[in-house]
Order: sequence, then C-alpha cells, then structure tokens
Amino acid sequence: MIKKVNPAMLADFYELTMANGYLEAGIGDKICYFDLFFRTIPDQGGFVIAAGLEQVVEFIENLHFTDEDIEYLRSKNIFTERFLEYLRNFKFTGDIYAVPEGTVVFPGEPLLTVRAKAIEAQFIETFLLLCINHQSLIATKANRIVRSADGRTILEMGARRAHGADASVYGARAAYIGGVIGTSQTAADQLFSVPVVGTMGHSWIQMFPSEYEAFKAYAEVYPHNAVFLVDTYNVLKSGVPNAIKVVKEVLWPKGIKKCGIRIDSGDLEYLAGQARKMLDEAGLVDCRIIVSNSLDEYIIKELVHHDAKIDSFGVGERLITAKSDPVFGGVYKLVAIEEDGKIIPKIKISENSNKVTTPHFKKVYRLYCKKTNKALADLITVYDEEIDETQPLEIFDPVHTWKRKTLVDYYAINLLKPIFKDGKRVYDLPTLEEIRAYCQSQLDTLWDELKRFEFPHKYYVDLSLKLWEIKDQLIKDQAEKYLKG
Repeated sequence: MIKKVNPAMLADFYELTMANGYLEAGIGDKICYFDLFFRTIPDQGGFVIAAGLEQVVEFIENLHFTDEDIEYLRSKNIFTERFLEYLRNFKFTGDIYAVPEGTVVFPGEPLLTVRAKAIEAQFIETFLLLCINHQSLIATKANRIVRSADGRTILEMGARRAHGADASVYGARAAYIGGVIGTSQTAADQLFSVPVVGTMGHSWIQMFPSEYEAFKAYAEVYPHNAVFLVDTYNVLKSGVPNAIKVVKEVLWPKGIKKCGIRIDSGDLEYLAGQARKMLDEAGLVDCRIIVSNSLDEYIIKELVHHDAKIDSFGVGERLITAKSDPVFGGVYKLVAIEEDGKIIPKIKISENSNKVTTPHFKKVYRLYCKKTNKALADLITVYDEEIDETQPLEIFDPVHTWKRKTLVDYYAINLLKPIFKDGKRVYDLPTLEEIRAYCQSQLDTLWDELKRFEFPHKYYVDLSLKLWEIKDQLIKDQAEKYLKG
C-alpha cells in the first residue's frame, strides 16, 4: 500500500499549474461552468448507470491542503508564494448539480455540472472524473452481467483481480448498485454494507488429509453456511460424492437441508448437469449449485440459454475490471463563463465532430409516456427553459435535424439535482439500498429493445431549439474566426 495521501493531491499536475496561472492572470475568481459527460457507451450497450456521486460529495466536503502538501508544491519551484498561501485556506465555494446515483444516462448529456470560481472548478476535475468514470463503468458492466443471468444470482468475486485496493472496494459498491446480490470484498461490507459472501478456497481442502475430512470439518464449523468447493481433485468422482456424504452425516442430523456446492473449473454446463442429477438422486434437492471461472455476460447468457443446472454465478475479473471495455471515457469540459452577471456560452471545436461540445449552463429533461411510464427521449435545454407539459412538444435529432417527432400525453423530469450551493451540501445522500432500488426503478422505465446486448435500440438525446441555435451559431462564429482559409 502506498502512503496515505490527501485526496486533494490526486489532481493532475496541470490543474495546479493552471490554478496558479489563473490567480496570477487575475481570473481565478471568474465564475465558470463545467460539464462532466461521456461520449460512448461501453460494450456498445444501450445505456449507462451513473455511480460514484457519494465519493464526489465526500471529496468536496473535505477538500483542503495540508502544510505537507504546500511544502511539496513549494519544492517544485514553479508556483508563486501568493498561490501557495492561497491554498492554505482553499475550499470549494461553488455549486454542483448532478444526476442521482443509479440514474440511467446517455452520451452527451451532463451527469454533473459545476458552477464555481475558475480555480475551484478546474482543480476538482481529476477526482470527479476518477470517481464517476470508474463506478459508472463497473455498475454498467455489472448490470449487463445481471441481466444475462435472467433472474439467477450474480455474486461479485473479483477483489484479487481489481486494479488496486480502491478499485476493489468501490468496484464492489458499484456492482451492487448495478444488481449483484453480494461481494467477496470484506471491506465493501464494512464500509458500505454490501452483503459479503464467502466459504472456502482450494487451500482449505488441501490442508486436510482428505477431501472428505475437509468438507466435514467445514460443515461442523459452519453448518448454516456449508458450500463445498468440489473441483480440487475430481468434481464427479470425488467432490460431489464427498459433499453428499458430509451433508447426510453432519447437516441432516441437525435438521439443515440448505447447502451448496461450487464448481470453479471445467465444462460448467456438463458438470453442473451431472452434479444436479447426483444431488437430486441422493435427496439433496435443496443443495444449490454455484459456478465461477472467468465468467462474463456472454458465457452466462449461453449457459442460461442451454438451461444449465446452475443457481448462481460468481463473477470476478471480467466484472471488476470491465475487461471487455475497461475505459469509461467521461470528460470534463468548460461550457460557459459569467461576465457582468451574464452567462456567456463557450464551445470546444474539434476535428472529430463527436468531440464538439454542447455549450451553456443546461438542464436535462427525461420525457416519459404518461400511459406506460416508459422513457421516450432526453431533452437538453438552456438552464432557464421550462417545459409546458400541457402543450405538444416537438423534438428533433440535433445532427439529422429532419428527424422530428411531436410528443403528446407526456411528462418531463429534470434529472440534474442541486448537490452543493455556495459550497454547502443541500442534498441528502441516499443509502446504498435506496440507490440500488432507484437504479432498478430506472431500468424498469426502459424499453426492452434498449436492453439488447447486440445492436440495442438507439435512445435519443435531443437539444431544445434554443440550445441548438446557440450551438450552431457558436460553431459558425468559431469557424469564421479560426478556420478561414
């Protein structure tokens, strides 16, 4: 483990050099607006589950620099003494708006918006991104895996394969939001009450003279949590028979019927099927079969499709690292500044059209069908726009503008909630169980076509006419200014 570090020092170095520069240039107190958003959905899926806000809140509330931090920065011989003294009393004094954890979100829309002094808003970039990027990625991946199991239990078991301690703990938290029922990561239970699970590893069995003695000893110590790892030597010839014998000798006399076996290698469909026959023939109909071994949503989906006799799946490395698409490309971009009390929209132009930002201080509305309560589309508007639900609403594709639709019998919900106002938290953090339940309610509003693993239906995120015109004009202005000739 590395020496414990002040979270404030997890910033990219350029955030400090820019902050020093802002102060010296006399614009450190300029009010500006930044959006945190993403451009593409991992695994070419249909949606993302936002997570990590609680850790952002904790960071903002405890943001400060220590004397040790300041002395380190002084040693770099690049920062002014004025700036270093400024850091001694540094704290966040701005506003933050964000979607609640567990919200289903889509590319291009703000998950979080910061309104603050330039130094403050710029400085928090890295930590906000590392929190939201990581946990949103894992929550989304976990939900894909949960949905692939079609109602069968998913356990997160990737602690030893995570990219460091924090990734292990916060990954387990995010996976629980995404729908897993428990984790092998003890600290995730201690810190966040994610239900912790676990029984034995292969070394337990190897410690004893025989597999039978290992199972028997375990059943005597943990009669109400007896899950036997049956693949240390031979699943069908040794593991399952010994498990059956121990259950009958140790558990049944105590009146305990519930137990389980775990298979961690081999042809899982075949072995589980044969094990199920052996268990049922022996009367162990209440014995559950759990499997593990580098599983992901595609393997699980195939096993479920073949009606494999499996009750639960333990998923490790491919969940906790989101192995198939391990980078969540959230970004943090300036979208507006204030001058003389007026909000001035800002835009970033790019050679890549998908990297052109959407300017201004904004709202994000989710539009729902009144009859079905299903989500129809999202509409990004300027901050001062209100939607009149009594009137028809025409929405259009912001790129292919001829694609239009008029909504009637709908309602709109503003997704961005105030989290901080003038540096003070105004948002009550929900419990993890509340976040998890909210996430499920969000998923229930999505059409099944959006949940497909392959080629999901596209969910539209549109711009209001007012915002589209502002963006279009800024693009034209910048093209005229910088791209002539």
